[in-house]
Amino acid sequence: MGNLKNNASPASVYAPDAAAIIKEAQRELGSPARRLFGRRMLSLGGLMLLSGCELKSGNAVETLLRRVSRLNDEAQALLFDPHTLAPTYPESMITRPFPFNAYYDIDQVPEVDAETYRLKLTGRVKGKSVWSLAELGALPQRSQVTRHICIEGWSAIGKWGGVPFSYFLSRAEADTAAKYVAFHCADGYWTSIDMPTALHPQTLLTLTWDGNTLPAKYGFPMKLRIPTKLGYKNPKHIVAITVTNEFPGGYWENQGYNWFGGS
Repeated sequence: MGNLKNNASPASVYAPDAAAIIKEAQRELGSPARRLFGRRMLSLGGLMLLSGCELKSGNAVETLLRRVSRLNDEAQALLFDPHTLAPTYPESMITRPFPFNAYYDIDQVPEVDAETYRLKLTGRVKGKSVWSLAELGALPQRSQVTRHICIEGWSAIGKWGGVPFSYFLSRAEADTAAKYVAFHCADGYWTSIDMPTALHPQTLLTLTWDGNTLPAKYGFPMKLRIPTKLGYKNPKHIVAITVTNEFPGGYWENQGYNWFGGS
């Protein structure tokens, strides 16, 4: 920014551009993929603090919003305690029916054949790289009743059962010093998480819902259940997992959602 002229106050200097910045930012935040972004971070003070200079173009606002998002991710990562557990609930509080939620309609849920299904591991993994459902089901299982929190503003309590993800990574001889774990799904969705979240004791590679085989509408053959994250960080219909040091992004994250996605 240039020097203030005629002893003008900072507020008077920022005021003309601030309205334009907010107006342009509102347009950028108009899509569903940006609403959480705005609710959490968009304020005039934050925009003025981070703008540096002029923000008159859509590209400039887009750059600013992504910069704020990265700062938010970094702040959430610093605050995240890998030993703090999300609340658990009695089975009497399970939401029935549990809501279906995806970026497509329920009649578009993918059909995955249990007999031919194979989970593939790539990246920084030294051990077994292909797993059948039977092999996954033979691993130690755990269940939990936790709350799913959706970015759209609703929440629901469900009972999920499966393999502690930290145990699975250990059995697969994954490099747990790597930065990220990425998930690719049969419905075309993908997302990624940080390694401390992957190793959290409540992060489950789930195979069951309410004591039964995971229904297709909830993610068959498997869903990653992370009660410390918002719903879009809990991928369904997982077919491949990559352990990597390269930032993988994600379906919604690449459209503006915060990458860390803590609940």
